Amino acid sequence: MKKLLLILALGASLFADALTLSGSVISDNQKMITSRFMGFVTNVEASDGEKVKKNQILYTIDSREIDSAKRQSELSLQMYENQYTNVKLNLSRYKRLLAKDMVSEYEVENLQLAASNLEDMINIAKARLQEVENQYEYLNVKAPNNAVVVATNIKVGEMAMPGMPAFILSDLSDLKISTEIPEGDLGRIQHGKKVLVKIPSLGIRTIGKITAIIPNSNPMTHTFKIKISFKTNNKSVYPGMYATVTIN
Repeated sequence: MKKLLLILALGASLFADALTLSGSVISDNQKMITSRFMGFVTNVEASDGEKVKKNQILYTIDSREIDSAKRQSELSLQMYENQYTNVKLNLSRYKRLLAKDMVSEYEVENLQLAASNLEDMINIAKARLQEVENQYEYLNVKAPNNAVVVATNIKVGEMAMPGMPAFILSDLSDLKISTEIPEGDLGRIQHGKKVLVKIPSLGIRTIGKITAIIPNSNPMTHTFKIKISFKTNNKSVYPGMYATVTIN
């Protein structure tokens, strides 16, 4: 009887010493997707809450800006090629005249130099044109990884602007629990400490591990944010779900 009472007392003391914190599921790999170029949105391929695959097209924009740059590059290339053709013709003629001692060697050398410079300009113009043509690939804005669409901030007909988030994606393969621990309880935890994680809505009860202690106290509540990794047990866990963390 005394042993039973001792065990019950010990269990009660351990339970009383446990610290339970409320938190929520977060994605530790959330991305804001934007376009590299400005243009009107011609198509939107995904919507809020949808799961997308890596390299799946999210939206497309028109090609006016790139079309304009391509036309300018083509005109520049054509101009240099025309100039090169004329210089080469003159160079051939001057070489014949030089053989007859009708022009100076200096004039021939100047034409040779001009032809060499134009060859360089043609190569640069071709490289620029190829660079512009490669930009057509970025008119289809794609998902960088498997994820779920958290927010869609763009519609067909709107102007896509570089730097303005059009989609927000969360990676469901890298979920964690985010919670805050009182300043006075920081001594209970350290990196790698195992804790009990519960997600009541899904009936998940599993062991998690503290992976981050953010050294930035909330001055209003005097708490520190911590992150806990855990296994989802192949259930549909999403960012924003309520969770609890119990620290012994």
